[in-house]
Amino acid sequence: MTPGHTTAGSSPFPDLSRRTALAALAAAGCTAALASPSAHAAAPPAHPVERQMRGLWIASVVNIDWPSRTGLDPAAQRAEFARLADEALAWGFNALFVQIRPTADAFWPSPLEPWSQWLTGTQGQDPGYDPLDFMVDTAHRRGLAFHAWFNPYRVSMQADPAALVPDHPARVHPEWTVSYGGKLYYDPGVPAARRFCQEAMLDAVRRYDIDGVHFDDYFYPYPVAGSDFPDDGTFETYGAGHTDKAAWRRNNVDLMVREMRDAVRAVRPDALFGISPFGVWRNASTDPRGSRTSAFQSYDGLHADTRGWVERGWLDYIAPQVYWHIGLPVADYGVLAPWWAEAVRGTDTELWIGQAVYKSGAAGQPAPWQDGKELSRHLALNATLPEIGGDLFFSAKDVRADRVGDFAAMRLAHWGQNVLGPLPARLDGGPLPRPPHVEVQRDAHTGAAVLRITAGGPPSGDVPFRYAIHRFHGRPGRNFAEGGASLVAVIPGGRQAVHHDPDAPGACWYAVSAVDRVQRQGRPSRPVR
Repeated sequence: MTPGHTTAGSSPFPDLSRRTALAALAAAGCTAALASPSAHAAAPPAHPVERQMRGLWIASVVNIDWPSRTGLDPAAQRAEFARLADEALAWGFNALFVQIRPTADAFWPSPLEPWSQWLTGTQGQDPGYDPLDFMVDTAHRRGLAFHAWFNPYRVSMQADPAALVPDHPARVHPEWTVSYGGKLYYDPGVPAARRFCQEAMLDAVRRYDIDGVHFDDYFYPYPVAGSDFPDDGTFETYGAGHTDKAAWRRNNVDLMVREMRDAVRAVRPDALFGISPFGVWRNASTDPRGSRTSAFQSYDGLHADTRGWVERGWLDYIAPQVYWHIGLPVADYGVLAPWWAEAVRGTDTELWIGQAVYKSGAAGQPAPWQDGKELSRHLALNATLPEIGGDLFFSAKDVRADRVGDFAAMRLAHWGQNVLGPLPARLDGGPLPRPPHVEVQRDAHTGAAVLRITAGGPPSGDVPFRYAIHRFHGRPGRNFAEGGASLVAVIPGGRQAVHHDPDAPGACWYAVSAVDRVQRQGRPSRPVR
């Protein structure tokens, strides 16, 4: 599969996908980092990558990122999120992954679950506006994709159901819940609980113009030492046909994943569905298909068959949290990134890597996280693996802090090139946005160019989500693909847009393509100078 290329003949700017561009390098033996997984650097790809996920996680649980604290008034909450979106755009991100259902609660007026306590400090209290509607609009106005991040089963960060609001579904249906490890969960083995969780999440999918549905690594909870998840009764009631409780638990999680995939595509066909699991599926010592690691295993510990979901085609993307440094013996990034690349090879599942920017410069982290170069080493290795189509960074407050300049150094080394967002194979080939109209004005003294862009098509038509601005050294011929075009900017769309190019060469020409929400790039405008 080669994600990111448009339908044959649809655009004179063929998107050179990472997999296509690097497959030739790999075949030629140019992926030295694969031969030495713990290498600390790798040569950048010889060809430009025109599509890439550059995603930012924004966590709401316990007010990690947003809102910064409970009880802020609506204006302050909106201002904080608008600042985050502005910063994300300036930092080079093209997508936000925002946690909107952290603990069986809602960041929108849900008819099924209470308002989140992380907004006002009091569960069930109306914050005075619709945060999800505001966040989606704020992101889209900036050309940022908005992925709604849900936690499927976690009910509360404490274990007492009496601490929930009286009409909370978990109190109305105590038979759905389990207390474990000081927290409260919906029991994944109870079919009614699973269906309720799905409906609670799908309410947001139906009502809001989101770009994706995102799960993190929490399925069955992480094990507590000396204590098994207390679902013997559930297994006895619902485990018919299963003699192995672990296999039954995995089947329960499989049902959640497959049924949500089907439901999301039925409700919002263009939305992506993906998961960011724990970074180790299984160790090779347990399963020969596993990675050369000796870490916790999501397949066994969380009952999440992450590799199986990829193989069965249940996900648009998988974003494993490979939150370890290169060379860590038990879980080496240099081992795991190639392992995941192999896992998605030949499938239609996009692979993006979850990056632990929160470890950069943090007290107690080992030396590789203290020199401000670990993220750059990760992306240098990624660049040798054609299956890796981008990265997600956890989380916003740590990107902002950037304690040792790790993120800034990574941006400088690896994000200097403008890119479009990823285009999964199943969404490629759809209708393309119309070419815009472009006018160029130049400053007589500096030569700087100002591009004024107007959307093509009737005013009632779809409005471009982004504009891709291509610059040519000289007048392009009929075959733009051979005209020396460079993608100099990707800017937010709209009916009208303006772009300033202060470094414009005097003889350069421009052509602009509209990009839709799915990231399909239309045919370019007439060349102008």
